[in-house]
Amino acid sequence: MYYTEGLPVPETPSPGETPGPWERTDVVGKPRPRVDAYERVSGTAVYPSDIVLPRMLYGAILRCPHPHAQVKKVDTTAAEAPPRVRAVIGPGDPKTDLPWSFRDVKTTLFPKTCRFEGEPVAAVAAETLYQAWDAAGAVRVDYKVLPHVSDERRALEKDAPKVHENGNKLKTDTYSRGDVEKGFFEADVVLEQHYRTEAEVHTPLELHGCVANWDGDVLTIWESTQGVYAVQSRVAEVLGLPLSKVRVIGHYMGGGFGSKLQTSRYSIVAALLAKKTGRPVKSFLPREATFLAMGNRPPSNMTLKAGVKKDGTLTALSFTCLGTGGAYPAGGTSLVDWQIRDLYLCPHVRTECTDVYINAGPARPFRAPGHPQCSWALEQMLDALAEAIGMDPVALRLKNVPDYSQGREGNPPYTTTGLKQCFKEGARRFGWEKARRKTAGQEKKGHLRRGVGMAGSVWFVGGGGPPSTVILKLFSDGSANLNMGASDIGTGTKTVMAMVAAEELGLRPEMIRIEHADTGTTQYATPSGGSKTVPTEAPTVRDAAVQVKRRLLQMAAEEMDLPVEDLRYTGDDIVSRSRPDRRIRIVDISGLKRQGVVVGVGHRGPNPEKKTVNPFCAQFCEVEVNTRTGELRILRFLSTNESGRVMNRLTFDSQVIGGVTMGIGLAATEMRILDANRTGKMVNRNWHDYKLPTSLDVPADIVGVPIEMPDAEANISGAKGLGEPVTIPTAAAVANAVYDAVGIRITESPINPLKLSSLLEQQKKEG
Repeated sequence: MYYTEGLPVPETPSPGETPGPWERTDVVGKPRPRVDAYERVSGTAVYPSDIVLPRMLYGAILRCPHPHAQVKKVDTTAAEAPPRVRAVIGPGDPKTDLPWSFRDVKTTLFPKTCRFEGEPVAAVAAETLYQAWDAAGAVRVDYKVLPHVSDERRALEKDAPKVHENGNKLKTDTYSRGDVEKGFFEADVVLEQHYRTEAEVHTPLELHGCVANWDGDVLTIWESTQGVYAVQSRVAEVLGLPLSKVRVIGHYMGGGFGSKLQTSRYSIVAALLAKKTGRPVKSFLPREATFLAMGNRPPSNMTLKAGVKKDGTLTALSFTCLGTGGAYPAGGTSLVDWQIRDLYLCPHVRTECTDVYINAGPARPFRAPGHPQCSWALEQMLDALAEAIGMDPVALRLKNVPDYSQGREGNPPYTTTGLKQCFKEGARRFGWEKARRKTAGQEKKGHLRRGVGMAGSVWFVGGGGPPSTVILKLFSDGSANLNMGASDIGTGTKTVMAMVAAEELGLRPEMIRIEHADTGTTQYATPSGGSKTVPTEAPTVRDAAVQVKRRLLQMAAEEMDLPVEDLRYTGDDIVSRSRPDRRIRIVDISGLKRQGVVVGVGHRGPNPEKKTVNPFCAQFCEVEVNTRTGELRILRFLSTNESGRVMNRLTFDSQVIGGVTMGIGLAATEMRILDANRTGKMVNRNWHDYKLPTSLDVPADIVGVPIEMPDAEANISGAKGLGEPVTIPTAAAVANAVYDAVGIRITESPINPLKLSSLLEQQKKEG
């Protein structure tokens, strides 16, 4: 018997009634270790890259070494010769002439024209990984190297090489409200500035890849992915298979951050090689290939003109952006203007974003796509406006906090908006006023200068939404099984869902077994990304738990010969409201014993109509700049987040630390470097030359402060997204702190010693 004493539980709503918000919680909101913590730290967790199957082969993909080239001829004779090479596929192979699309651009698996360095040309399967790579290296390719353009700022020049026949301009998106010129006329101060953020490259710890195996006409793929059902759908579409014949499993994933939201060519390659050889094939990319082909946060070139009155009222914002998603349509300017549209009250706004092609790898969603770039511009501009009118930066922002979405049609109100509380509580906890006075009065003769900065943000989603289905089974011994299709991408999703079920049913989380992320055995779920997983899946799990409780109450009513309305579920027992002496233990209900299990099927309800669900954030930091060397040290960081109900305080803090760390990468260390003038190739495609922030680059003191406002309108769990908003304002807060320290407004990322020392030297000469 596994049943243990339960916990207090909320009231069970009547059939057809929507559960109200939890008034108090005993499990949800507490700091709880992950349900799979032992597996993760002990090495017993099986990631897709750990999969080894009997008779498994290894795949290797030969990639184009040029940013732009025609494939004239592919000779696989030498590659096929070694006895342990089992298959080679390339252009012209009938099984590779499959439609493969980067959104609306159709191409083949191995295109005849390669438009970025790293585009696939051929693939090999062999007995060992080294043999596969040797064979791939033996493929002889005759390329006609074509002119390339590797800098989006040159892509629209008259003599720029064309990435596609119809030119390099993909599209221009515009948005406007009010009369911007009128807004500037009404302003007391108008400032204009150009900003740029460099491209950041996806480089998760677990490489991109999969294992593919055929059993007759059924294909099984173990993939490092953020959404198994998305992979199933795409693979089935490309290979012309029914969904029922494709099973995708992804129980663990070693980092994705958006780069594993979509299916990649390696999945199709592995499936084709496995079909051709009749054996399982494992195909994981080498690190260099992930830098070239597995996505990036696109570079953004932004010009922002802003007007403000002396009392801090924003009057107008005019924003233009030039960006690129690489060689194919990939959202190069997607969402870059959203902070401008929606974060601060402003009646007159105009944005124009132009997306162009260049010969570089395609972009992919990258933790809050578009928003950090825009924040880099907007939040530095807000600080500049505050200085121009002699106003505190926090006070200026507080003056312009909206309670409705300005960027959406109809201006729907927010279900909850804690942005003001984020600013106020963040300033108080950080000691903003005292820190500002201290940096203002620091001795200017010293070479170590300290500064403080802050910034705010909104994430344009975060409320989740349908569809989602969860099956929850309560067994006769009081333990439970939770079956869901969502992936746990390292954020603790499984733990949160176990906590939700435990809260509603009065169980301890360790009594609940989780089944997830397997299209063959678990329920449908959309990919885990966009900070929508918890607010999508948590209310679904709660709904399933409520269904279980309702069924148990019906069983108990029949056995106790009492009306259901008179009974109350306590977690341990079901008790009569009118006669508290009449009760029955859950595990003693004869219906449960007879059936062996009670099943609840939960679904995600719709989002509220004519309302907007968004999370908010404000961040504060202190930095130290060495004016002799240009070195930047980030001393402390504080992030206040209004993300609805905190589901697990431990994973809340982990998300804050991770988001700030990634934001510091944008601010101070990360940039893709393309040899634009000569070869067009990426020159820092390894962890040595591509500077990811390490423990030496981030402060030990990163504090997360929840502004807890359970959002009952958003969903029945009260949660909103957290993962994205915590990375949006980080880089801008650092830049504002650097300005406070040394008086230099750094408008192009990253703020590295080379750049900062050069600007400090220029400042010294000028002043």
